[in-house]
Amino acid sequence: MKAGKLDLAEQKLSPHHDARPDPQDISVLVVHGISLPAGEFGLPYIDQLFMGTIDTKAHPSFDVLEGLKVSAHCVIHRDGRIMQYVPFHLRAWHAGVSHYCGRKRCNDFAIGIELEGTDTEPYTKEQYQQLAQLAAAAVHEYPALTPQRIVGHQHIAPVRKTDPGPAFDWDYFRSLLAQEL
Repeated sequence: MKAGKLDLAEQKLSPHHDARPDPQDISVLVVHGISLPAGEFGLPYIDQLFMGTIDTKAHPSFDVLEGLKVSAHCVIHRDGRIMQYVPFHLRAWHAGVSHYCGRKRCNDFAIGIELEGTDTEPYTKEQYQQLAQLAAAAVHEYPALTPQRIVGHQHIAPVRKTDPGPAFDWDYFRSLLAQEL
C-alpha cells in the first residue's frame, strides 16, 4: 500500500469523496454488498454510480439513484477483481447515517469495501480471498484498525441496512483474515 492506494487494486478516482476530519483516525472497516440492478452481476452500473455517470433511466429501479453521490473505497467483483475508487486516507461516501461504538458519521473514520453481491446469494471464494488480503493490508497500515473492528453495513446502520447480509460467511472470512495476518 502506498499513499492510501492498495497495490492489488485497479485505480479509478471517484468524484464522490472529500478529506477526512482526521486522516490518522482510520479505525473501522465496513463490508457492504451491492448489485445494480438488484441481483444482477458483471454490469457497468456500480462503476457508473460511484463515478457519478449512471443513467438513471437505464433501469426502472435506478430512479432512486437520481442525484445520489456515493462511493466506496473499493469494490470487489465476483471474479475477485478489485477496483479502488477512493484512497484510504480520504473519506468515501459509503456509510450514510451510521454509528459505531458510540461514534456517529462512520465515513469519517471507516474504510468502506463493497462486495458485488446480495444479502441472500453466497459471495464467491475469490471475493473472500481478496477481502482478507485487503483487510490484512489495512490492519497493518492503520494501527487503530483491528480484526475485531471489521463489521458489516448492517452493524453500523442496523435499522436502514441489511448488507452484506446472511449470505456473508463471517466465520470463513475471519479464518482467511487470520491466515493473512
